[in-house]
Order: sequence, then C-alpha cells, then structure tokens
Amino acid sequence: MTTVASSSGTLAQKLKDSLLASTGNIVFGMEDGTVSIFGLVFGVAASAPSSHVVLLAGATGAAAAAVSMMAGTYLDVSTANDRAQAEQKRKQQDIEQRTAREAQNVDTRLSAAGFTTAERTAVVSALEAHPDTWLQVASAVELDVGDAQRQSPLAQSLWMFVADLLAAAIPVIPFAFLPLGPARQLSVIMTLCLLIFLGFGRARVAQTKLVPTVLQTVGIATAAAAAGLLVGKLVTG
Repeated sequence: MTTVASSSGTLAQKLKDSLLASTGNIVFGMEDGTVSIFGLVFGVAASAPSSHVVLLAGATGAAAAAVSMMAGTYLDVSTANDRAQAEQKRKQQDIEQRTAREAQNVDTRLSAAGFTTAERTAVVSALEAHPDTWLQVASAVELDVGDAQRQSPLAQSLWMFVADLLAAAIPVIPFAFLPLGPARQLSVIMTLCLLIFLGFGRARVAQTKLVPTVLQTVGIATAAAAAGLLVGKLVTG
C-alpha cells in the first residue's frame, strides 16, 4: 500500500510540475483555439442553413487546429532543446580546451559587475575546480539555456493539444444542441466568458495589467469574428 501511495504521489507531482511548466503553452493554446474557431464559426454561421453545418465545420476546424498546434509545439520545443544541447556542448569544449581564455572572460564579466580582485579570483578558482558547475552557471547566465533541455516536447505538445481542443470546443458546443439563432447567441456568451478567463490567465503569466490584457484578448477574438463574418457575407453575396 505504501508503494502504491508513493507511486501515486510521484505521478501526481510529475503531472503538477508538467502543468506548471506548460502554463504559457496552455494559455496560448486556449487563446488560439478560441479565437480561430470563434472566427470560423461566425463566418460559417452567417450563411449556414442549420446548426449542423456550423457544428461540422467547427468540430473539423477545432480538431485540425489542435493537431497543428500540437505538432508546432513539439517541433518548437525539440528545436530549442537541440539548440541548448549544442550550445552547452560547445561551451563544455571551450571550458575543457580553452580554460584560460574562458576564465579570463568570467573575470572580465565579474569586473564589469563591480567585483573586487579578491572576489573575482575566488569565483574563478571555484569554477575551475568544479567544471560541471561552471557549465551550469554558463548555461544559465551566458547562454540563457539553463532549463531548455529539461522541457519535454511530448508533454508540452500534449498540453497544447488538450488546451487548444477544449477551448476551441466552447464556441462550437451550442450548435450541437440548439437551433442556429439561439446557438449563435449562446456561443457569443460562452466565448466571451472564456476570453475574460484567458485574459486573467495571460495577465498572470506575463505579469501585465489585468484590464488592458483582458480587453486585448476580447478585442482579438472580436476582430476574428468580424473577419469570419465578413468573409461569410462576401462568399454568399
């Protein structure tokens, strides 16, 4: 029982850590899914004869967009990880083969930051005595890739897929249960509520002002809906 509980606790912690590490992708995925499908739904609803047509178009678009975003996220994270590993390998070679030059670079950086000669000597000596730590410090400070290699492309892309798909479903769901007119009205209300929620999320993730961020999020979706509606009207004449 203790082993099972420990395994469950470890799994829950890993899931929590993965969720926290993917917060930015989740918020972005939800915003992308909501905005793109909201615009699509309103474009189709402008000329659709029934809710079924809008539902089909919206569900198809939501699934395709979610898969596309998942693939894009996987490739983006994989590329970032490969770049980080390549830069770290190059830096490790520099530390091992050009130790004196790298030590001088560190000393120069510390001097520019206001460290005294004694402080610089102590830091450089400590780094030379611990090359693995030196590589970690250089990765985080100099290369700015300290955590990139720790991100899982699979986890990040799956979170993106789920977030994008769930958010994209919100504007579509009313068309599965209601006639065209009422469905369109409920879709606007549900999407607006989700966008306000996403505005809160964006403001928290980016540490920006709440009201402007919420208004920006709602404004982008409104523009997408207007564009979809305009295209729908132009196509149908």
